[in-house]
Amino acid sequence: MDAMPTTETTPAGDPLDSLSYEQARDELVRVVAELEQGSSTLEESIALWERGEALARHCEEWLIGAKARLDAARAGGTAGAVPGSTTGAGAADTE
Repeated sequence: MDAMPTTETTPAGDPLDSLSYEQARDELVRVVAELEQGSSTLEESIALWERGEALARHCEEWLIGAKARLDAARAGGTAGAVPGSTTGAGAADTE
């Protein structure tokens, strides 16, 4: 699966578009575990929280794009489906 187009960057400045869904999800799990430990300073915790929020948005974009592609495939029109696109067939559905 191709990388999702994302222009958002994290506080450290690294673009999230270089992460696959699985990489972003795995990093999000790590961030949550680190926050749950409670051993970080306040500043580190804030940075972790911001990173987690960005990762969660990135994962959500992937899932929305995947749902749109599935909806398009079910409708018989997979041609022109753009990974990560939130427009088009089924993108507005909120099952």
